Amino acid sequence: MAYQWFKAFHIIGVVVWFAGLFYLVRLFIYHIEAEQEPEPAKSILQKQYTIMEKRLYGIITTPGMLVTVACAIALLVTQPEWLHQTWMHVKLGFVVLLLGYHHYCKRLMRQLDQGTCKWTSQQMRAMNEAPTILLVIIVMLVIFKNSLPVDMTTWVIFGLVLLMAVTIQLYARKRRLDKEKELAQMANTQALQEQA
Repeated sequence: MAYQWFKAFHIIGVVVWFAGLFYLVRLFIYHIEAEQEPEPAKSILQKQYTIMEKRLYGIITTPGMLVTVACAIALLVTQPEWLHQTWMHVKLGFVVLLLGYHHYCKRLMRQLDQGTCKWTSQQMRAMNEAPTILLVIIVMLVIFKNSLPVDMTTWVIFGLVLLMAVTIQLYARKRRLDKEKELAQMANTQALQEQA
């Protein structure tokens, strides 16, 4: 019975943790983009994003991570034979990467608060995809265990990374074209006003 409880709360913790990580980096993107707003909007937005980031990290993301890790340890205590299986070693390696990502987000949060973050919003969009890739790999390892089809998994991950890169580039192009269109409309409006 304990195994089912630990497994249920482990899954709940994973969902909460990933929801927090996905939204946290999205807030970082908005925080960086607020830099281009005129004052006082820039200061107001950056202050609000700082508050939101700290609350999300401290109230949702980190507790989700702690529940995930605590229940994972409990699951390994109830199923110690897993520690002798290759899939678990690989999975734990990817979880360590995810924990590093989690703590790196804390560092980025401090840099954004201090105004020292050097990341662009487009770079941050790419960073926001890292937990997706880790999630796919970890879930596939849990489902397939030692029978994971490595060739197929490699192609799935490659395709996923390619799709994400193309999507990010297309979105950046769309934003640039929208900005150019907006500037052209402003110039036309200004020209019409000057003629009148």
